[in-house]
Amino acid sequence: MKNRLYTSVALFTVALLLLIGCAGATKSGDRGTPQELPSDSGPPSSVSNSEEENQLSDEELLLLEDDSDWNDGPTEEIYTVPDPIEPFNRAMFTINDKLYLWIMIPVAKGYAKVVEPQIRTGVKNFFFNLGAPVRIVNNILQGKGRAAEAEIARFLYNSTVGVLGFGNPAKRHDGLNPDPEDLGQTLGVWGIGDGLYLYLPVLGPSTLRDTVGFVGDRYASPMGFVEPMELSLGLSGYNVLNTLSFRADDYKTLKDAALDPYASFRNAYIQLRQSKLRR
Repeated sequence: MKNRLYTSVALFTVALLLLIGCAGATKSGDRGTPQELPSDSGPPSSVSNSEEENQLSDEELLLLEDDSDWNDGPTEEIYTVPDPIEPFNRAMFTINDKLYLWIMIPVAKGYAKVVEPQIRTGVKNFFFNLGAPVRIVNNILQGKGRAAEAEIARFLYNSTVGVLGFGNPAKRHDGLNPDPEDLGQTLGVWGIGDGLYLYLPVLGPSTLRDTVGFVGDRYASPMGFVEPMELSLGLSGYNVLNTLSFRADDYKTLKDAALDPYASFRNAYIQLRQSKLRR
């Protein structure tokens, strides 16, 4: 009950902030304010494919893409989100950067050396399958009935034929692989603006709307019901570590290729979230 109380208080507080922040936010359906990009920043460096490239998330694929239009001109219109607390966000980016480079990436590399790729892939499949309730609920909330049915079918198929989700036989069937949905996207579909940009400790880039969505998704996720809370956080951390083991070198490569890493990661995240709302 304590965990539920803490989560409820946090959700109420962030929701209140969202209502305040939305007043001055750019609407999710608009293109936003044109922003000038540095002409000499160059495209992100291409990163070599990992052994599980076919399972990279949308976020990873966006960052790994080599945008052929990047050098077509000195300016480009992109969707923007207000960043009024940029000093705080930059401080959090610096903290997370050290956490990544000094702790998480070295640990992930060590983990990858001692654990076979097949096992790590099974773990990744298991946690993705475990997140099915979140995707099902949000498809329903967005009125995507067929996508919700596909998510249910994929969950049942992978949980049985795939042995509790460690296998992913459903990936061979196009009809069983709808785009993942979360509460942040659902709120955007409902017309709620981003609010403002946030860079969260440990969790990384987000917006006020997506932060509310993240907290809300914990209620739909089986991970949110694991007791005690330390075990739930430990399992979530292990999932992050296991996923990072497939692309441990990508973060540093992308950071080194950027003129302003903070702005580059912020813009990439915002454009990604907008692309999800438009599909």
